[in-house]
Amino acid sequence: MRAVGVPGHGEDVDELLRFVRRQGTPAEVLDWLGRRTGAHVAWIGREGAVEAATAGFPRRIADALTEQVERLSGGRLAAATTRVGEREVRLEAFGGREPRPVLVTVSASALSREAAALASQAGGILDLLGRASEADGGTRGYEAKAAQLRFAVLTALLAGDVTMARRMTTGDVPPLLDAERVRVHLLHCPPADRDRLTRTYLDPSGYHGPGLMVNCPVFKEQLICPVAVEDPESGGGRFRQGEVLRRLVAENPGYALGVSRPHPLAATGEAYNEAVHALAVARNSPGRLAAYRGRPSLVHVLPRRAALAWARAHLEPLQSVPKPTEDVVRLAVTFSRSGVARLLHLSRTTVTAHCRRAEEALGVDLGEVRTRATLDLALSLTALQSDPADAAAQTDTVQLVAPPLGELLRTSPATAWAEPFLRPLRDTRHRDLYVTVEAWIDANTDAQRTAALVGLSRNTVRAHLRAAERLLNRDLLTTGSGVHDLVHALRVTGAGQRAHPPAESGQRARWSSADVAS
Repeated sequence: MRAVGVPGHGEDVDELLRFVRRQGTPAEVLDWLGRRTGAHVAWIGREGAVEAATAGFPRRIADALTEQVERLSGGRLAAATTRVGEREVRLEAFGGREPRPVLVTVSASALSREAAALASQAGGILDLLGRASEADGGTRGYEAKAAQLRFAVLTALLAGDVTMARRMTTGDVPPLLDAERVRVHLLHCPPADRDRLTRTYLDPSGYHGPGLMVNCPVFKEQLICPVAVEDPESGGGRFRQGEVLRRLVAENPGYALGVSRPHPLAATGEAYNEAVHALAVARNSPGRLAAYRGRPSLVHVLPRRAALAWARAHLEPLQSVPKPTEDVVRLAVTFSRSGVARLLHLSRTTVTAHCRRAEEALGVDLGEVRTRATLDLALSLTALQSDPADAAAQTDTVQLVAPPLGELLRTSPATAWAEPFLRPLRDTRHRDLYVTVEAWIDANTDAQRTAALVGLSRNTVRAHLRAAERLLNRDLLTTGSGVHDLVHALRVTGAGQRAHPPAESGQRARWSSADVAS
């Protein structure tokens, strides 16, 4: 063992500093100090318990030092020496905040002046490491709370409640909430990259410049980024999140980006749906980047008064179920039940119970894709009632006799929507894709059963569906919204009227995008 205090002392200090640079553990520092001084060493934390010690440290001695440790920890003493039996014990407190941690050295004889100085330096390093750990913990806690707030703001915006979003951020409103219009950018990236990206582009207020970056709770490889659409005359001084996201895609082969059209802030939910469809196209494109170019959904083109009357009549049985059940079902017609559970922080069993309650009230099976498409259409139509322009239509529907859905789908606006929607698939060059997607709906979106119906492999079915996504500008394999538009278009044009084959062994079909995405 090299004697302490010889010319190698400067090297000892350098080695202690290396513990700081590489964020060494208290046990590593104590072991090093024990080797350098020949003493047994322990670190007693702020709670008065031994947090780390060298091998062989006599714990009975620590138990006998309770009174001295309390005096040091409480600030009445800075350091003390005592003898316990045949052992020399040295205690020293560190830090300015009480209770203070205490370094204890136990040796056969009193430490030399140099060894005591080295112990003091090591104790200072241990205190520094402890404070750094506490600071890291505080930073992680702040980041976690900031992420929760960003998620809450995004949730309010997706629900169209800008006022609620502002209330949640009183005193520190993000620039996004002052924007008139917003684009949603949906970034596909490895799950491990999401937290790194949100931290990298975090501003001091806990937001991301004129936008937000929020981990999608349903799909672990997606980052939801609503970005304010800036006035071109405002200058380019602010953080341009859209440009950053595009650069990330260009620099990382595993990334893809879907971008919505500009929407009013209260229509962030619609912008998100467009970004979902755009991302499906982007993932099937060489550049891995796509802006939404699709046609509007059927809900926006149906005759408003008649459609609302049908929707209200269709949903009337849900008035007998609790409001949380309707909220769950609104999501469950689009996302898988496990995804809804993650989004709402519920168990999958609870989500299933809500869905069964709705099924019983409506007399339907939500495992059927056509049933989900119909219910989603009705829910989406009633959601449009919040538009002031629809106030008169909402009042008039009370007296209007609700037409059957089939009659609505035979109207000229529905036909004018469906024919162009399906035209890319009906092109002679893509007839095989049309046959596949039609069979896929007939098979209740089950890829294996679709493969059997059309005589293809399951991999080929998935490849056809991905190609159809690009041609239709609709997501078919992640959420249900694009699938529902496909169901409606096939209904309007007279296709897809056949009942699909029953589920295997009499079991109720349960939709999951994983069946075709895996």
